[in-house]
Amino acid sequence: MSDDIPVCSAKGCRAAAVWVLAWNNPKLHTPERRKTWLACEEHREHLSQFLGVRGFLKDVVELAEWQRREAAGGSAADG
Repeated sequence: MSDDIPVCSAKGCRAAAVWVLAWNNPKLHTPERRKTWLACEEHREHLSQFLGVRGFLKDVVELAEWQRREAAGGSAADG
């Protein structure tokens, strides 16, 4: 894969990302701050559960939609 194609954040996975998981750790981040993980179809649920059980997961959005929001200046993510 080309370096400019976003890949899944799951350990060892090099599949193309399809989803953006927006999250924050309330002990470290202000409420409006969003960190991001990318996920392929196979790892979306696993990564979502990992963040969800910790209370970190804020949103799951298709990558294409996330990119449209960023292009429009509507995202507060800082990966």
